[in-house]
Amino acid sequence: MTHQRQLKLGAIIHGVGGNMGAWRHPEILSDASVNFDFYKQQAQKAEEGKFDLVFIADGLYINEKSLPHFLNRFEPLTILSALASVTSHIGLVGTLSTSYSEPFTVARQFASLDHISSGRAGWNVVTSPLEGSALNYGKEHPTHDKRYRIAEEFLEVTKGLWDSWEDDAFIRNKETGQFFEEKKLHRLHHKGEFFSVEGPLNIGRSVQGQPVVFQAGSSESGKDLAAKTADAVFTGQDNLEEAKAFYQDVKSRAAAQGRNENELLIFPGIGPIIGSTNEEAERKYEELSQLVTIEHALNYLGRFFDHFDFSQFPLDEAFPDLGDIGSNSFRSTTDKIKENAKKYKWTLREAALRIATPKTQFIGTPEHIANLMEQWFEEKGADGFIIHSSVPHGLDDFVEHVVPILQERGLYRTEYEGSTLRSNLQLNVPKNRYTQVKVN
Repeated sequence: MTHQRQLKLGAIIHGVGGNMGAWRHPEILSDASVNFDFYKQQAQKAEEGKFDLVFIADGLYINEKSLPHFLNRFEPLTILSALASVTSHIGLVGTLSTSYSEPFTVARQFASLDHISSGRAGWNVVTSPLEGSALNYGKEHPTHDKRYRIAEEFLEVTKGLWDSWEDDAFIRNKETGQFFEEKKLHRLHHKGEFFSVEGPLNIGRSVQGQPVVFQAGSSESGKDLAAKTADAVFTGQDNLEEAKAFYQDVKSRAAAQGRNENELLIFPGIGPIIGSTNEEAERKYEELSQLVTIEHALNYLGRFFDHFDFSQFPLDEAFPDLGDIGSNSFRSTTDKIKENAKKYKWTLREAALRIATPKTQFIGTPEHIANLMEQWFEEKGADGFIIHSSVPHGLDDFVEHVVPILQERGLYRTEYEGSTLRSNLQLNVPKNRYTQVKVN
């Protein structure tokens, strides 16, 4: 019997990985982050596994201590447009910053991707936590709260621009010479705190109405923004109890906005490491973790605190008191690191290695991974998962060994329900606001 509620899956294509040392593994392509064939293989493997989406993350600032993947990688909209031509059903989701972009350009870019892919585009809305990003745009980095006020207005404008044309505006009547119906073209006339945008957008709506909006912040401001504006949330919790608390919190905030909780999907990120035995999976984890030196781990930890230099502190003494350092960057992440360091009495060495080479529950046999995913799903800690693959062949292992178990249990599709990202996520097509006004 098929479950009425179906598990959703996404895969992050992360080049040489989110691990400082993964690129050193002999079975990992050292140029994977700029290797189109690698991205193509990963996207097609995820589509073979009937995944809802592939996800391309992004950032706007690097230095010499950044992750190898961050130093030399594709820009999301470019690679996603290329992947649209070699896939047919899987959603294509990319990160783009509201702090260092313009709504008109972003609306146009994602609408274009939506048309190129026949309705498979999604936008992961971020506010760019790293203060160094400002150095690349000649701006002052906004405070955390201001970034989210900008993001909320940015989304309001972008969604308004996506409604510039009603769905049947383009007549294209060759006999009469009428290309479009003027009364179905609408200007936005937006004047707000941060943006003044006239419109209209110079591209119409796609078959899914608007691209799907994802949000990745887990701070209070991030959760509020998601509850108001997002279709889905990318998040990350270490255990089921934390996942359930986050799930309930965000769903409750959405309900307070007058939304149905099914209109907002929660996707924790997990990095399953799969072996035919638990011992084999543990060996794969150890192989990967041993590629990360303590120097690399300190650099990785420092990124979350706006590239703070932790090397000035003794490694085997208590995690240092940093005050407000990092509060204007990855706030929810830095708060959690500091909280856990105090709770578990971590030394600086322990904190750095735990953050750089996290050892999660999702390490083991395919049955173990499937059991955990089912538990998180059934107990409402997740509507779906974003699969990170840092170990060699990680996505292949998941598709070939875990997906069949989920399908056998009736938790997960065996065929795509539709051809658009919205239809596969079981999200409604948003009605054009101007059409709604006339109908009502």
